[in-house]
Amino acid sequence: MEAVHRRTIQEAQKTANQPNPGRKRRFDWLRLLRHQEMLLALSSGGLMLAAWVWGMQGAMPWVSMALYIAAYAVGGYVKAREGLITLVKERDLDVNLLMIAAALGAASIGYWYEGAMLIFIFALSGALESFASDRSRKDISALIAMKPETALRVGGDGMEEVPVEALAVGDLLLVKPGEVIPADGTIRTGSSAVNQSAITGESIPVDKQPGDGVNAGTLNGEGAIYVEVSSPAEGTLFSKIITLVEQAQQEVPGTQRFIKRLEGIYAKTIVAATLALILLTPWLVGWSWSFAFYKAMVFLVVASPCAIVSSVMPAMLSAMSKSARKGVLFKGGAHMDHLGSIRVVAFDKTGTLTEGSPVVTGLYTAEGFAPREVLAACAAAESLSEHPLAKAIVRKAEAEGVPLRGAEELRALPGWGIEAEVFGATWRVGKVDDGDPMLPRPLAEQLRAWIAEGHTVSAIQRNGEYAGLIALRDEVRPQAKAAIDRLHEMGLSVAMLTGDRSVTANALAGEIGVDLVYGDLLPQEKVEHVKALRERYGSVAMVGDGVNDAPALAAATVGIAMGGGGSGAALEVADVVLMNDSIERIAETISLARRARRIVKQNLIFAGAVILMLILSNFAAGIPLPLGVVGHEGSTLLVILNGLRLLR
Repeated sequence: MEAVHRRTIQEAQKTANQPNPGRKRRFDWLRLLRHQEMLLALSSGGLMLAAWVWGMQGAMPWVSMALYIAAYAVGGYVKAREGLITLVKERDLDVNLLMIAAALGAASIGYWYEGAMLIFIFALSGALESFASDRSRKDISALIAMKPETALRVGGDGMEEVPVEALAVGDLLLVKPGEVIPADGTIRTGSSAVNQSAITGESIPVDKQPGDGVNAGTLNGEGAIYVEVSSPAEGTLFSKIITLVEQAQQEVPGTQRFIKRLEGIYAKTIVAATLALILLTPWLVGWSWSFAFYKAMVFLVVASPCAIVSSVMPAMLSAMSKSARKGVLFKGGAHMDHLGSIRVVAFDKTGTLTEGSPVVTGLYTAEGFAPREVLAACAAAESLSEHPLAKAIVRKAEAEGVPLRGAEELRALPGWGIEAEVFGATWRVGKVDDGDPMLPRPLAEQLRAWIAEGHTVSAIQRNGEYAGLIALRDEVRPQAKAAIDRLHEMGLSVAMLTGDRSVTANALAGEIGVDLVYGDLLPQEKVEHVKALRERYGSVAMVGDGVNDAPALAAATVGIAMGGGGSGAALEVADVVLMNDSIERIAETISLARRARRIVKQNLIFAGAVILMLILSNFAAGIPLPLGVVGHEGSTLLVILNGLRLLR
C-alpha cells in the first residue's frame, strides 16, 4: 500500500489542479427594463397616453375607449391576478383588488383617464417592487456549486471515483494537490498546507500532517494527502454551512408580516365602507341611488392607497441609484430600509478589514548575522515553495533589492517548515517555540512581542543555529480605521467576527478601534454571535467576503459582501454588495439609508393626511370626482418627487 501511495503522490504532483476562482456575477440593472411586469406597466402607460391624445381629437371616440380598455387590461392584469389568487386561496382582500375596483369605479362614471392613471401608477409601483423582491431573493446556488461532487476512494482493488454521497465513515480518500477536500476526516498519510478560509476565514493556510483533521470544502495545497473519512456527506461542516444559510433565508421580517396584515384590514374596510355608501345611504339619509353611487365612487378613488404605495419605492430606488453610482449595489429596496435601522456593524477580518494576503512586517537577526544575508538565504530557500508565507518572503527580498541566490536540496519538514542548502550552509525556515532553550533570549523576547501584536512568526536557522526571526501579518486595509471612526461618529458600535486566533484579532481591533472582538469562530459560531448582537442591539449589518461568512451574512439584518474579492456564495447571499471593496462607503450608505427612511415617513404621513382630508371633504364639502382625482394624483406626484430628491 505504501508503494501505491508513493506512486499516486508522484502522479498527483505532476497533475496538480489549480482551483477555479469562479466568475464574478454582476448585478444587471438592464434586467429592470426586461422585467415582465415593468413591460406591462409601461405598455399600460403608453396606451393610456394614446387614448388621451386620441380623445383630444374628438373623432371616433370608440377608438379612445378601446385604448383605455386595453390600458386597463394590460396594466391591471398582474395585480388583478394576484388579488384573485389571494381572494381564492387565502379568502382575503388585498390592496391589489382595491386599486382595480377604484379604477373600474372611476370608469363606470365616465372618468376613464383617471382610472387608467390609477392603474398605471399602481402597476408601475408593483413592477418596481416585484423586481426588487426578485433580486433580494437569497440564492445559495453558488455555495452548493462549491461542494465537491466526487471523491477518489482508495480500496483493496485500487482507486475509484465515487459520488461524495456514497462515502462512508472509515473510507480512505486520495486528495491531490490543488483539489477541494471532499469530506471531513483525518490525514493518514502525507502532509500539506490546507487553505481553510472557506470554513474558518483564516488568511494563512494551515500546515497539516498525519493525525490532523481536515474539513470538506477546504482546499488542499501542494502535497497529496490520504484522508480517512470521519463523517458522512450530510454531516460535514460544509453541509452545515449550507443548511444554516437556508434556515436564515426562511426567516420573514416582522415588518413584512405586519404590512401584510394591515393591507388586508385596509382593503376590507374600504370595500365595506363603499358598499355601505351605495346600499345604506339612500335609506338612512335619503340620497338618490345615483347620488349615493357617485359619492361611493369618489370615496373609493380618494381612499385608494396609490400615494401611500408610491411613498416607499421611489425614495428607496432613488437612494439605491445614488448608491449604485458610488459602487454600492442593493438587491432590493427593503434592504435599504433595514440598513437605516442598523445599530451595530459586524466585520469579518480576513479580506474585509485586511488585505487578505500576508506580508513581511519585520526581520530580527541574532548577534553576528547580517539582516541582508539572512533575508537573502531565507528568500532563496522559500523561492522553491508555493506557500503564501514563502511568497511573501520572496516579495520582501525583491522589494529590498536583495538578489535571489540558487537553493539546492529543498526538503519539507512536516509540522515545522522547510530546509535547503544555500551559500554552502543548511538553512531552515519554520515554526518556533519561545520555550526552546536553544532560542537566544533577545529572539525569545522579540518573538513574544510579535505574537502579542498578532504576527505570524517563523524562525530562521543556519546549520542548526538560530539566525533570526521573520514576522508576517495580513495587513490592515488603509481605509479600515477611517471607516470605523466614521461609524463611531454616527453612534454605531463595531464588532469583529473572525476565524483567526483571538490574539491576532485583538491586536488588530486595538489598532483600528473595533469595540467588540470575537475570535476562533467557526461559521455556525459566527451565526450565533450575529443572533446575539441582534438580540442586544436590534439590527445588525454583517460585512464579509468568504464562503465561511455566508451563514452570518444571511442571519444578519443586512448582509454586506465585498464584491471585488468576495466569493460567489457571499455575493449571492448578501443583501448589499460593495463592488470596489470600499468599506469606507458603509457609513455613507447607512447615512443615506437613514435619510431615505425619514423621507418615507414624511411621505406616509403626508399621503395619509391627504387621503383623510379628501375623504372628509367628500362628505363635508361634496368635492367632485375630478377634484378628488387631482388631489389624490397630486399627492402621489408630490411624494414621488420628494423621494427623487435622494438622487441629488
